[in-house]
Amino acid sequence: MAREFQRGHKAKISDLTAGTDLYVGVQIAGPGLSFDISCFGLDANEQLSDDRYFIFFNQPKSPEESLQLLGAQAGDTESFRVTLDRIPANIHKLSFTAALDGAGQMSQVGPGYIRIVAGGEEVVRYAFTGSEFTTERAVMLGDFYLKDVWRFAAVGQGFDGGLDALLKNFGGEVAEEEPAAPEPVTGGAPPAFAPPAQSTPPPAFGAPAGPPAPAPAPAPAPQPVHTAPTIVAPVNPPGGTVPPPAPAPAPYGQPAPAPALYGQPAPAPAPYGQPAPAPFGQAAPAPYGQQPPGPPQGVPQGVPPGGAGLQAALQPYRELPTGQRWTPQNGQLMRVDLGEGGSPVLARQGSMVMYQGKVDFGYKGAGFAGRIVGNATGQEMQLMRCTGKGQVFLAEEGAHLHPVELQGDGICVSAENVLAFDESLQYEVRRIEGHGIPGGALFTMLFQGTGTVVVKTHGTPVVLPVTPTTFADCNAVVAWSAASQVIISSQVRLRRNAYPGHSGETVNLQFRGAPGNFIVVQPYEV
Repeated sequence: MAREFQRGHKAKISDLTAGTDLYVGVQIAGPGLSFDISCFGLDANEQLSDDRYFIFFNQPKSPEESLQLLGAQAGDTESFRVTLDRIPANIHKLSFTAALDGAGQMSQVGPGYIRIVAGGEEVVRYAFTGSEFTTERAVMLGDFYLKDVWRFAAVGQGFDGGLDALLKNFGGEVAEEEPAAPEPVTGGAPPAFAPPAQSTPPPAFGAPAGPPAPAPAPAPAPQPVHTAPTIVAPVNPPGGTVPPPAPAPAPYGQPAPAPALYGQPAPAPAPYGQPAPAPFGQAAPAPYGQQPPGPPQGVPQGVPPGGAGLQAALQPYRELPTGQRWTPQNGQLMRVDLGEGGSPVLARQGSMVMYQGKVDFGYKGAGFAGRIVGNATGQEMQLMRCTGKGQVFLAEEGAHLHPVELQGDGICVSAENVLAFDESLQYEVRRIEGHGIPGGALFTMLFQGTGTVVVKTHGTPVVLPVTPTTFADCNAVVAWSAASQVIISSQVRLRRNAYPGHSGETVNLQFRGAPGNFIVVQPYEV
């Protein structure tokens, strides 16, 4: 079973696996982002003293092939083969990095990881998210380092510059001109991507289970450093398949024959004066003077605007990481990031729809006095406490969700309209006095401090400024600024039916306050 590492965790390779022929996979992605994933072979001073041990898209292997770039496979954006017992004695550290190729920041990346696989079995994984970074353009993911024995460390350290800055940081030089062609490597082709034959108990090298890799293509011509994007998929058809040659043109005055299907004989031409038969899988053409029939059922009608395939169809619904603590995924789904040292989150029980990482959920009781007050006022909240490190996704019955960030100010929200909030916020029940109301008063929850409270509404709400003539139905108002003055305006009369000038609502709330105060009203009555 794979061990889950956190940032800063270290372990001996021998404690993880007895093998020394290892597969290292890196998964990192973000909307519209492209990455250069590299491995730096450093000396005892953590410098790139030998450029031949900078493994990247233009130099896919070291001279003795102890480090090899394998490409994208098995769900990994990039992968490497590391043979520890063949690494030269002057190499003391292998640093695996990812740098942005183009515009963007590391805070925009989604959940990713670096993992080690031995003998086809994953033995360790370090997972990360964009919320751990800000404006960095590169990240040092993990290191193999030699300290008596080879060890592995989960680094997760952001770096302000891109690949050029990383190269300079490790003592390398950025080439201004096109580099010379690398010297040919003698001793035969690099080993194929398959477990090697071993007679000893240690596990053999093998990538995670997946389709067999195609035969290695000829090495491309060298390109200037940092100008070619990381290759994530083969460009040529697999297996070197060559399409059939184009058919010869038809004789003058005769229709062109229908193209033959690959591997099948060409269809015979139609008799003179009769229409040519339709290609396989398509409807026959309509007779002269008639409308052609509609498209056949079940036959694809072209590539959709967003691209073809399952990934293109699901792209509009992918997770939206922004590096913020609270991130709306859409109008009805909220994501909260729980990080180390951050305050826990209190959420309505049953509102969790999914979570990632190591998150603990515990019951948050209000105490005896809190239950008495909640039952008496109708402002009772059944809460759960979310702690740990990871991401929690919250929703409730398709309600619209709105994160409201407080910076030392306050907001009044009914407990019915609260989905979740930071535990750092202070909250209490506030009483609104008034006559003509059952029980003699209305109640609401007052939130104050620094943090975020997620308010849920039925439909899209409207925010109105408070004026001396601002009235709202108490069953439709959702929230208001804590500094607003609230006055009960009852329209109960002796007549039970509505009269001219009557709104039909028995109890309204009138709001007063200085400029800057507001109320939030939803298009729905509770």
